[in-house]
This record gives sequence, structure tokens and C-alpha cells, in this order.
Amino acid sequence: MTDPITLSIDGQSVTVPAGITILKAAEQIGNHVPTICYHDHCTANGLCRLCVVEVEGARLLQPACIVPVSEGMTVRTQNARVDRARRTILEMLNSAVDLTEAPEILTYMGQYIARRDRFPEAERRTHAVLDDNPMYVRDYSKCILCWRCVQVCADDAQYTYAINFEGRGFETSIGTFFDRPMPETTCVFCGQCVAVCPTGALKPKREALLQDGKTPDEIMEMTRSQRRRKKRA
Repeated sequence: MTDPITLSIDGQSVTVPAGITILKAAEQIGNHVPTICYHDHCTANGLCRLCVVEVEGARLLQPACIVPVSEGMTVRTQNARVDRARRTILEMLNSAVDLTEAPEILTYMGQYIARRDRFPEAERRTHAVLDDNPMYVRDYSKCILCWRCVQVCADDAQYTYAINFEGRGFETSIGTFFDRPMPETTCVFCGQCVAVCPTGALKPKREALLQDGKTPDEIMEMTRSQRRRKKRA
């Protein structure tokens, strides 16, 4: 059995099991480290870097969601350097992505006093809304590439592998293989990708229709007609 690890987080000594991350160690003493891409039921990859913390002796800020604790480690989850890094990440996201339906991220922007006009000449990520199935719509203009949807569709939950990253650099996006419509993929419409999306890039079809001004009766008739067409097919 591995001995417990004792470390210091924001001046407070904490003893935790070996192998857990800085993020989980901080949670045990009530210290909240902000995250975007991290989800308790998805594999952590440290993509968004909003959870960065300062570790004494490390040259770079460390992503708390993937870095394991070590004996004698000294961690600072908040100081001027950490706050500046988080603020810049939020400002960069806001400059390129539609965050209007990302309440958690908007809350962080207020908390870190992120400027919405920091990068006025930044290129916006724009994508046409994809409405190709009766269950949900995809608006990748709101996608921050957190990878949650890809993970739950793959090894973290469903094992259907219907979606993945495509493109490189700024052109990276989430898509289906060969850009096929969702009903022509291995998608089983379980809804887990929609459930873990933090920005509204994936949205239940009925919610999208309500936002477009459709009444519940109109939505019921539309979905009933879709089911009839499916049965005939």
C-alpha cells in the first residue's frame, strides 16, 4: 500500500492518497480551482488550462486536473500570476467563440475581471448550425473544443466513436467521419454528448425549437411527423 502524500496548498497542509491530482487535493480542503474541459466522468486531458496553479520549483504553471501530487509539494492556486493566466485564457476564448450560452464560463469572466474587448481583431470561429437529426442540433460556433463530447462518445462511456476532432490549428473542430449526417454515423442518440457540453454547442432539439419561438404543440406535431416518416422508411 502506497503511503499518503502530505503537501501544502495555499499555506494549508493537507494529506491525501498518493496518485490523486492537485485539483482533487484542493477540493478536499475546500479550495475551488476553476475548470472548463474537466468533467468528473471524463478522462482529464488538461486542454483548456484554466485550472493552472503555481507549483514551487516548477518553471511553468501546472494544470491541476492532470498533475499528481507529490510529497512536500507547495501549491498556490491563486496569486497574481495564476489569475493573469486564467484571465488571458478567458479573454482569448471570448474573442473567438460565442459564449452566450456558457453560464459557467461567463461567471469566471466576471470573477477574473476578463475584458471582452481585449482582442478586438481576433478572428471568430463561425460554423453553420447543423440540424440533421431529430434529437439535437450542433452549433460549433459555440464549441470550445473541450473534448468532452468526443470522450463520452468513445472510451469514457458509449464506445460508439461517432464524432472526433477534424482539421488542424484554428480550423480544428468536432465532426463526423467524412462529414456524414449524424443519422448515417454510429451515433445511437444516447444524449450523453449533449449532457456534458458546457457551452450550448450541442442542444436538445426541443430546447432549440422553443428558443426559435415554436410552441410546445407545434414541436409535438413536428416530432410526431418525423417519427411517422421514420416508420415509413
